[in-house]
Amino acid sequence: MCEINRSKPVLVTGGTGYVASWIIKRLLEKGVCVNATVRDPSNSKKVDHLTSMANEYSGKLRLFQSDLLDIKSFERPMRDCELVIHTASPFFMTGIRNPEEELIRPAKEGTRNVLESANRNSTVKRIVLTSSVAAIYGDNADIELTQTGIFTEKYWNLTSSAEHQPYPYSKTIAEKEAWAIAKEQDQWDLLVINPGWILGPSLSKRKDSMSIQFMVQLGDGKYKMGVPELWNGIIDVRDVATAHIKAGFSPKASGRHIIVSREATLLELANMLRKHFGDTYPFPIRQVPKYLFWLIAPMHGLTRKYVAKNAAVHIKFDNSYSKKDLGMSYTPIEQTVIDHFQQIIDDGLLKQS
Repeated sequence: MCEINRSKPVLVTGGTGYVASWIIKRLLEKGVCVNATVRDPSNSKKVDHLTSMANEYSGKLRLFQSDLLDIKSFERPMRDCELVIHTASPFFMTGIRNPEEELIRPAKEGTRNVLESANRNSTVKRIVLTSSVAAIYGDNADIELTQTGIFTEKYWNLTSSAEHQPYPYSKTIAEKEAWAIAKEQDQWDLLVINPGWILGPSLSKRKDSMSIQFMVQLGDGKYKMGVPELWNGIIDVRDVATAHIKAGFSPKASGRHIIVSREATLLELANMLRKHFGDTYPFPIRQVPKYLFWLIAPMHGLTRKYVAKNAAVHIKFDNSYSKKDLGMSYTPIEQTVIDHFQQIIDDGLLKQS
């Protein structure tokens, strides 16, 4: 049982991020004071949407400069906080040249630095960590390793490495590091959020989010000739934010939580957009055969091993624990992708063809 005092500030790391921005918005709406860590508080392009929210809602926002690899940079923003929500972690799926330095080290050491800072701060009672379903499985083919053909919170990603699927590997070792540190102390408890592929409207106009980039590419003609049959567990970014806040303030909550609305293919997402937006944008209308995807994968920064283990492999997730432990309900993914694409249009990130 962990009661969090809502009058105390809540620390949110990686404050300018896609998910963190929604968490901060939800907290400010509730009148909660938020300490958010960012790389550069003076970078108006990245923080203006946060300061605008702070002026709109009753909660107060303070921005702190921090570096995942500098443990001292979390001391000031964590001061007097009972709840810490750690979202900051690098996210790259392609174009990775040095997995260790770009993904693995920042993810693991950043998590360690935040949790060790909590050990030095006597006020912290609970830490909510943003992990991923990528810490549960690495490739879609891992579904064959489950007992019932469904991914649950009991599974861990055992197939990823620095050489194959480095991003899932980074999320796996970061979450394992968090659980290891949590077991060594009794001051605070750890809850973990394991979202699927996060889509939904962004609160900033940045285009450097993988989700934003994909949604733009669905509508700009890049995939006009077709998309591969890739199954993903889809989740609305607003539901992910809600899950973090419920995890933070639900006294009896515990453990890992798969946060997924349902599974869908890329073509299914495109069909949802076409149904709503019509033929104004060149949405893909077919699936690329697996053998063709296998041939051209290196041109798109993907390995043929990735294609072999992921294309045309159906996966399924059990989200029942999140409903039971956090009281979660989920936004239909049709609404998620429509709202997301409309935000991209409204923000001028995609022009009509």
